[in-house]
Amino acid sequence: MSMKTCIDYQFDAEIFIPALLSTYDRIAGTANFHGLKPLPQMQVIGEICNELLELMFPGRCGRERRGLTLDQILLQQLEQVGAALKGQILLAYQYEDPSLERYDAMVQSDQIVRSLSALLPQIRLDLKKDVQAGYDGDPATKTIREVVLSYPYIKSLTTHRIAHELFKMGVPLIPRMMSEFAHSETGIDIHPGAQIGSSFFIDHGTGTVIGETTVIGNNAKLYQGVTLGALSFPKDGCGSLIRGVKRHPTIEDNVTVYANATILGNITIGANSIIGSNVWIKDSVPANSMVTIAEVQMTIREINNRR
Repeated sequence: MSMKTCIDYQFDAEIFIPALLSTYDRIAGTANFHGLKPLPQMQVIGEICNELLELMFPGRCGRERRGLTLDQILLQQLEQVGAALKGQILLAYQYEDPSLERYDAMVQSDQIVRSLSALLPQIRLDLKKDVQAGYDGDPATKTIREVVLSYPYIKSLTTHRIAHELFKMGVPLIPRMMSEFAHSETGIDIHPGAQIGSSFFIDHGTGTVIGETTVIGNNAKLYQGVTLGALSFPKDGCGSLIRGVKRHPTIEDNVTVYANATILGNITIGANSIIGSNVWIKDSVPANSMVTIAEVQMTIREINNRR
C-alpha cells in the first residue's frame, strides 16, 4: 500500500513513545541497532553473491563485455566483487568489536579478501564437479549449461562454498547473511558451517535444510525437503545453549537421500546407503544400507458421481 493512500493519523506521543522506548533495552541492547556504526546490508550482500556467481561462471548473467579477453574479464570482476566484499567485512568487524580501530579493521578485511581470492580456483573446481554431478544425476537435463543456468542448487552451492570459507576464517555476520540470501533465492537452507564434499547434487532443492555441524562426503545426492538437523540442543549447567558442538548428521560418500527424509542428531549415515522418502532417522545407519518405510496398504474405491 502506498504511503500516499494512508489516512493521516497522529499518535499521542506522551503515551506511545515512552512505552515503545521501554522495549528497546530488554536484551542488553543487542536487539537495538540504533546508534551503532553502519552495519552490513542484506541488499549489498545479495549483490555480492550474484557477482561471485558471475565470477565463478563468467557470462551466466548474460553480460556483454566486447573487446575484453577472459583474463581481463576475470580481473575486472574480481576487483569489483573484492572491493564490495571488503567493505561489508569491514562493517562486520566494526560491529563485532566497536573498539576496533578503522585501520585495523581495514587491514583484517583486506587479508580476508586476499585469502579468499587464493581459494577461488579450488572452489571453482569443486563447483565444476557439482555441476557434473547434476548433469550425471538428472536425466531431465540436456546440457551442462542448462544445469549452470537454471538449477537452483548451483546458486546455493556457489554461495555456500564461499561463505563456508569466510565462516572458517571467523568473519562475523557475512557468511550467515550470504547463506540466508541464497536461502531466500533458492529455497535451499545451508548453514555456512556445514562441510560439503565434492560432486554434490541437490535435485529440485525446495525446502532442503542442512544444519551447521553437518558433514557430507563426496558424491552425495539429496532431494527436495530433506532435513539434516539437530535432534536436541545441549545446554550447560546454567541452562544456556552450548554452541559449536557436533549436533547434526554425518553423511558419508555415495549416499542418496530421497524427498522429505528427516535425519536428526550427531549420527552417521554409512557410505553407499540409500535413504527412502519420508523416513525419520535418529540412529546411525550402517554402510551399504537401504532405509524405507514399511509398505502401506493402498485402498482404491469407485467414486459415485451421480447426483
